[in-house]
Amino acid sequence: MISRGKLAQIHIAKSQLGLSDEDYRAILARTAGVSSAKQLTNRNVGAVLHEFQRLGWQPKPAKKAGRKAPRPPKGRARIMAKIEAMLAHAERSWAYADGMAKHMFHVERVDWLDDDQLQRLMQAMIIDAKRQGRYPDDV
Repeated sequence: MISRGKLAQIHIAKSQLGLSDEDYRAILARTAGVSSAKQLTNRNVGAVLHEFQRLGWQPKPAKKAGRKAPRPPKGRARIMAKIEAMLAHAERSWAYADGMAKHMFHVERVDWLDDDQLQRLMQAMIIDAKRQGRYPDDV
């Protein structure tokens, strides 16, 4: 017995091709030797799907297939301003932040970090400020 996903693909192909029930069953009999899609096995379902593709059906990938969409940045300028404020409050220079970037991500400058790395650098600076007693009351 085939999976419900493959069974659904077969029925979607049938409807998109506009096949009548007689034509559909004739294709099943000709390509797989069965009279119903429920009788298909994993061995012969490929032949049926291939025949539908030959007739013009184009399978579409599942909506969840592929890479996830990247998270939208939370405002690079806003994060940079927050880092700058924390550096000023701690009386540290940008060289300190650049050193953290080099240590954490092996990137020479804060300006060269991608959005995810910049977010993580800011979080590390917040943790440092909490350890030093400068956060959240002052920043």
